[in-house]
Amino acid sequence: MDFAQTLLAWYPDHKRDLPWRDTPNPYHIWLSEVILQQTRVKQGLPYYVAFVELFPTVQDLANASEELVMRTWQGLGYYSRARNMHATAKIIAQAWQGNFPTTKADLIKLKGIGEYTASAIASFAFGEQVAVVDGNVFRVLSRFFGIEADISSPKGVKHFQELAKTLLPTQQSQTYNQAIMEFGALQCTPQKPNCMFCPLQAGCVAHATGKQDSLPVKTQKIKQVVYTWQWFFIK
Repeated sequence: MDFAQTLLAWYPDHKRDLPWRDTPNPYHIWLSEVILQQTRVKQGLPYYVAFVELFPTVQDLANASEELVMRTWQGLGYYSRARNMHATAKIIAQAWQGNFPTTKADLIKLKGIGEYTASAIASFAFGEQVAVVDGNVFRVLSRFFGIEADISSPKGVKHFQELAKTLLPTQQSQTYNQAIMEFGALQCTPQKPNCMFCPLQAGCVAHATGKQDSLPVKTQKIKQVVYTWQWFFIK
């Protein structure tokens, strides 16, 4: 089974019609990626539309007041995303003359743009041959290959990123990156994945061993709470 080609064949008939798809505009792709961090597509879509209408270009976003940007963002939560986004728009407008950097190496230097977002922009907007690895990709790869590396550990993340690179096809890498993420979002879902009609079923280790619910492995960090006690002795 050719893993990449199977996903490329699945994608055209199943992908959702989303406004930031099928566009090479790095600004629109960047907006969608920032808005959809820790946010469902259904919730984030109206915000994406609002930002594109109010701020059609990265220069417009850079020129906008922080008050207007924050008001437009209101309701999405994680407000540091909006502040970082506004700050990055100003950097691109000033230091890059309104043009997005075209490589992952330069994109990742910008405020609020990490490994995943830099890879997504570089791949979808500029066709750079880089693997885009998000939560959906972790899940698909861990289940298909039966990988029990902890995705919350640096070692585990590195393992998956290296594997993702080896699977990247030499042709249509942008489409493949979209396909594997969409496959994780729609088919290989966190709960009750649609294994019965899965085109990858024959080669999937998790399906063969019944480990769909236990993969990927993600160790929950224990939150430490410090209590301070004060004692008073009253005579």
